Amino acid sequence: MFRSTAKLTRQLLQSSRMLTSSLSSSSSTFAKSRLFPASAAVTCQSWKVAHLSTAPNNSDDEYDNNDDILTTPPSRSHVNPWEEPEDMPTSGEWEGCKRGFMKPIQISARGVEILHSPLYNKGTAFKSGERDRLRFRGLLPHRVMNINKQKERFLIGLRELESNIRKNIMLEDLHDRNETLYHRILVDHIEEMAPLIYTPTVGQACQELSARFRRPRGMYFTEEDRGHMAAMVYNWPHNDVRVIVVTDGSRILGLGDLGANGMGIPVGKLSLYCAAGGIAPHRVLPVVLDVGTDNQELLNDEFYLGVQKPRLRGKEYFHLVDEFMNAVRYRWPRVLVQFEDFDSSVAQRLLDKYRNTHLCFNDDIQGTGATSLAGLMGALRAKGEDVNSLGDQRILIAGAGSAGIGIAQVLYQAMLEQGYSESQAKDAFYVVDQHGLLGKERMATLNPEQQAFARDVDSGLPLLDVVKKYKPTMLVGVTAVGGLFTEGLVREMASHVERPVIFPLSNPTTKAECTAEQAFEWTDGRCVFASGSPFDPVEMEDGRIFSTSQCNNMYVFPGIGLGATICGAKKVTDRMLYVAAKALAECLTPEDAARGQVFPHISKIRSVSHAVAVAVIEEAIREGINTKVSPDDAKNLKAYVDRKMYYPEYVPLIEKRTISI
Repeated sequence: MFRSTAKLTRQLLQSSRMLTSSLSSSSSTFAKSRLFPASAAVTCQSWKVAHLSTAPNNSDDEYDNNDDILTTPPSRSHVNPWEEPEDMPTSGEWEGCKRGFMKPIQISARGVEILHSPLYNKGTAFKSGERDRLRFRGLLPHRVMNINKQKERFLIGLRELESNIRKNIMLEDLHDRNETLYHRILVDHIEEMAPLIYTPTVGQACQELSARFRRPRGMYFTEEDRGHMAAMVYNWPHNDVRVIVVTDGSRILGLGDLGANGMGIPVGKLSLYCAAGGIAPHRVLPVVLDVGTDNQELLNDEFYLGVQKPRLRGKEYFHLVDEFMNAVRYRWPRVLVQFEDFDSSVAQRLLDKYRNTHLCFNDDIQGTGATSLAGLMGALRAKGEDVNSLGDQRILIAGAGSAGIGIAQVLYQAMLEQGYSESQAKDAFYVVDQHGLLGKERMATLNPEQQAFARDVDSGLPLLDVVKKYKPTMLVGVTAVGGLFTEGLVREMASHVERPVIFPLSNPTTKAECTAEQAFEWTDGRCVFASGSPFDPVEMEDGRIFSTSQCNNMYVFPGIGLGATICGAKKVTDRMLYVAAKALAECLTPEDAARGQVFPHISKIRSVSHAVAVAVIEEAIREGINTKVSPDDAKNLKAYVDRKMYYPEYVPLIEKRTISI
């Protein structure tokens, strides 16, 4: 049998040689005809190798000598075809789209229901195959457009609008129709879109929310829902909620009590969680605790959609919040709750109550503090000073509410981390409210958090006099009093400090303590500046142009939330905030610092969130409060976090069916 096989193989080899010779002599003719390319010779040689390799391994067989076997394949065979990028189609309905494997999503919706679901709707991007299998062929126009073409078309219409609030409305309309396209536009154009969906435009959007209400988003809890909240949370259609942003509307930005109209803040924050932090939109939930309002204008507004009663206070208020916290934790045990825009009279108390038993943090207290810390470290770098010299600074904070005290607390902890003593750290602060410098003589009127920063002398000293006497190197404003930093005050500060650091952080823009133009003009271009709301670059009369930085919490909270939820942290600790701020500060490049910037460019927000998340997870592991990241995954946290980050792109949809055989 072996002899007959060898004989057959010899005949096939002879035929192969003849065919190869024939192809070589006329390869150009075949190549021109495009019917039989010259590469066919390679195919035949490959066939020869494959078939000879199947010959029996017999020491007596004359084919032990493999001199005739092709041992050096053509250069093309050195390339692994699976490692070569696949060409994108350049025409047809697949133009610009990947055709490789993508994990599909099983959905229970079908037909026109899918087109009305913002989570699943792709609009005109549905391919013909999807239109058939999902049962809505004929319900869309014929032309198929990919996500890039959809984005281009939308941006043309958006940029034709002149009013930012009209642009906000157009974006939110898209948000309600197609979440994937909405978040893709945010990711690809975050510098242009962030001011439209968040500060400063979100303030006006909140004020007008009842008047322009179109479609519900999120959940509302009221006093009438007491006793039902554990059941109510199951009305939310998604089982895997990772992040909740909740407000009671009592202190929306610098605009005061907006009641249920404050829903615009959680919606805007969670849009940034998805776009900047990489958390999928079906895993976030905006919430308003509608406990009434003390805003008389809203109480008298016939179109106001919230509870038109005076704001709930005292034990009834705190019991309502407690029921809510326990209800959401019961359904989603590892959900992160971010407190947002709660009045200073309750913000710290709520944080103290839940910070050790629930995964939560207060963005106005802790988020603002961490962002400010990163900004001030960046300011020191821009000045050419050691970032670990915080305790040597003289820091004047205008505003002693939750934001101002939150900044002081985070900076104080950072100073201790840098090796300063408690007395050295506290001596660096000068905190001023509407009654002047916090001092020992006012202790009876201060809350415990404010008391920690009260000075021994000069209680009640006015802001300008504090500047004259103590010559601060850093000035931070969180008062929501527009124009508080007057020309006289800023020039006085600049007369004592070569490069004053000026951070007017109040939002929206109308509430900023001073503008970027004023700060640079009054300091002759010597200041290091950052603001809560964005300002355009400033051009001086002598032609110098100064970049401005936005000290906004969006640099920190998406990364904190991403890291804490990925690792299943049991709580958010003070040191997590410190490492988050440090990671943010380290994202600032030398080129950024040389231009006077104190934060990375906003276009880098996703990489910043990634770095912050990695730092938070590392700290959670160090503190022993990580519950999800395995030791193997911990070896390469950067890759682990990268895999977990949501990126808005269309994925295949399949109808969920029960299959029985």
